[in-house]
Amino acid sequence: MSSLVRLSNTPLVRSLVNHSLRSARLISSSQKNRDAATLEMPKKAAAPSSTAASSVGTGRNWVSYGFDRKDETNDRSAMNASFFFTVTLCLVLGSAYWAYVPDPQLQDWSQREAYLELRRREAAGLEPISKDFVDPAQIVLPSDEELANTEIVI
Repeated sequence: MSSLVRLSNTPLVRSLVNHSLRSARLISSSQKNRDAATLEMPKKAAAPSSTAASSVGTGRNWVSYGFDRKDETNDRSAMNASFFFTVTLCLVLGSAYWAYVPDPQLQDWSQREAYLELRRREAAGLEPISKDFVDPAQIVLPSDEELANTEIVI
């Protein structure tokens, strides 16, 4: 950010910005009065028909949420119901379920069991892991000729 500030203070950048502002032509896109269409309404207009009133809604500028394009109350009800189900049920209750679901891989259980076993072995005066956990007679190690120049990292 500081390099951008330093860059904006250079004379070259300032002169380019000033030149581009001087040569810019602003275009107004607003409608002129002579281009706008006007509609002359009589003083006492006839009441709109009931079918036109139901399709328009309550007479306000209503924009549909996309669930029902003809009836404002059905559109709003469908929108509220869909947001209730997606936000409340899926997001809130789904995340609560996911937070409190039991551990499927039993990682917490295995860690607790390991701590209990370490405590039991320490209380008995044993080493945490016995060096004879596996019978040494059952272990077959490669000879020095088989290892050759293989690097052994301990």
